[in-house]
Amino acid sequence: MMTTDSQRPILTMKEISWFFFPLVLNVQLMSVSHSIINAALARVDDYVIALASFSVAMVVHLLFASPSYQNHTITIAIVRGKSSFRSMMLCVILIAIYVSTMLNLIAHTFLGDILLQTILGVSPSVADGAKRVLALMALLPFFTGFRGFFQGMVIRARHTNLVSLATGIRIGALLFWLYIGQQWFNGPELGAFGLLMCIVVETTMMGLFAWRCHVPFDNRNEKSTGEILRFALPVAFSSGLQQTIPVVINAIISRLPDANLALASFGVIRALLFMLAGPMRNLQQVYLTLIEKPQDYAVLLRFFWWTSLGMGLLTLGIAGPANQLIFDNIFGLAEPLRQYIILPLSLCAIFPLAYGGTNLLRAYFTATHHTVILGQATLIKFAYLLICWLVSLFIPLQIPGILLAIFLLISSELAEAWFLRLRRV
Repeated sequence: MMTTDSQRPILTMKEISWFFFPLVLNVQLMSVSHSIINAALARVDDYVIALASFSVAMVVHLLFASPSYQNHTITIAIVRGKSSFRSMMLCVILIAIYVSTMLNLIAHTFLGDILLQTILGVSPSVADGAKRVLALMALLPFFTGFRGFFQGMVIRARHTNLVSLATGIRIGALLFWLYIGQQWFNGPELGAFGLLMCIVVETTMMGLFAWRCHVPFDNRNEKSTGEILRFALPVAFSSGLQQTIPVVINAIISRLPDANLALASFGVIRALLFMLAGPMRNLQQVYLTLIEKPQDYAVLLRFFWWTSLGMGLLTLGIAGPANQLIFDNIFGLAEPLRQYIILPLSLCAIFPLAYGGTNLLRAYFTATHHTVILGQATLIKFAYLLICWLVSLFIPLQIPGILLAIFLLISSELAEAWFLRLRRV
């Protein structure tokens, strides 16, 4: 006999934790991989240019590749049978072709110079390094796209531990490929090579796990390819526009007196924020998979407050007491760079709260299929930063570039959360 929603027991903090924290471990391990790459690049000959080039290249890559990073969320919300399964696979391939084409154009044509030097305003040496990184990463969209698709299937089956296991294997593969890659690369390309190869390994593992999970199909509310695209395109647009945020921030700080140092520091801090605040994006998967009635949401909201507080305190700990241990002994950052990021990283303690709140609201609109509102919210965020960029062109700023970058990052996230909260009825 079927159980109605009113008869189902209320979701508990323990159930949320068992579902959420394996995904947290996945995000942490992914962020560790980026930090490992930064640590490897910090030891090459021209470490400032290498770090700045890789940071700029990752921002540009995410700008175009971000639609494929929503594949797991779309898969959870849409795939219900064999027909939608096949249609989603086609969507993954179409998005990957688009992203790979754009990355190749930037890496190998004059469009790269226009974007990197004219629009972003980075130095020729940083632009050249970024183009070499993007040339290696042009194959990445096919692997990240199918990785997200496989992750969505595994998360739907509630085997979130397998997602973390695959990412743990990725870390081991990254260390191996970075070691091997030193035979051929001594610049930012080393990071791109290691990232590409370890994600190939991770995607392969996720494919095997998805095949073994045997996700049950109920074949209800099946979506055609066209319907999936109509649902997914606003999500992909919002995700892509989200990645303009660090691009615009980079464009603002690249014109300041300490541009190269600010760009390198922003890359280091963003990698850490991916580890410390990134897990909060998994609140979307919790909402879409576990929330069935209002009482469940109240429990999830309490879970969100406690988790964001813990992440914020951890950020303060790394910025202060653990600064030398983390940045000097582990990552090998030079003393000037280490001191330069103490204050801005401390300010980032509020970011997990803002980022988590935004993702809860995004989950609500995804679950109710009001995905157009997500694009509107990101447009608000982008417009705010675009105004800041225009102002920076006419008003000379005499503040550390990294402080300005962190202020813009936090304030833009709060602007998006404010808009989404206003639109939720």
